[in-house]
Amino acid sequence: MDIRKRNNVHVTGQGDRPMVFAHGFGCDQNMWRFVAPQFERDFKVVLFDQVGAGGSDLSAYDKTKYSTLHGYADDLVEIGRDLGLKDAVFVGHSVSAMIGLLASLKAPELFGRMVLVGPSPRYIDDGEYVGGFTEKQIAELLEFLEDNHMGWSAAMAPSIMGNADRPELGEELTNSFCRTDPEIAKAFARVTFTSDNRKDLSKVTIPTLILQCSEDIIASEAVGEFVRSQIPGSEIVFLRATGHCPNLSAPAEVVSAIRAYV
Repeated sequence: MDIRKRNNVHVTGQGDRPMVFAHGFGCDQNMWRFVAPQFERDFKVVLFDQVGAGGSDLSAYDKTKYSTLHGYADDLVEIGRDLGLKDAVFVGHSVSAMIGLLASLKAPELFGRMVLVGPSPRYIDDGEYVGGFTEKQIAELLEFLEDNHMGWSAAMAPSIMGNADRPELGEELTNSFCRTDPEIAKAFARVTFTSDNRKDLSKVTIPTLILQCSEDIIASEAVGEFVRSQIPGSEIVFLRATGHCPNLSAPAEVVSAIRAYV
């Protein structure tokens, strides 16, 4: 298997230390275009697409393998080992925050630091834990997506992006969602929104930074605080950015926060 072709891996930059960027649901590596190039002078920058997204090899998609986030984490480990990564900085947005976290538990030697942008270990409320959605809301969300991929994308993407005063951002995310293969998008959404990685947080041994936006309907400030409280020694930075995609809406602030940490 050609791992680099499978995940459409691109490596740029002049530095020795690797920095790996992983995108969220319905997106691809293009979502890092305002952030990743800022690190090319000092780092070896690694970009890739999750299988099913962007320029990845769609024929590599396997329903069973990708029925949990572990399948995606295994891919990340394979990419890291194929590239010979050591002590890399991992930057994961949204669901890829948990994918990176799982990968770090499988192969801790690959990563030296993690930056989790808008992470959530569980989206569904559970007792005192407030994930942001009831079980019924998630079921309805997934049912809507199942019935009408395009309609779901048009309805959800602007809300997820936030920044209603900049409609072009919501439009970009909508288009990104719509480009994703509908069947894969439905399966990935189910995996994303029904996963529960809360018990994995305390196992993390790598220094971790959480970047938290306000007015994020996908991963609230309470969720960010929960992640910080559960990952030993982790730090949290509350960005001025709003919505769920600061890599698009406030890239300079994201770059500044990552640079200060690494």
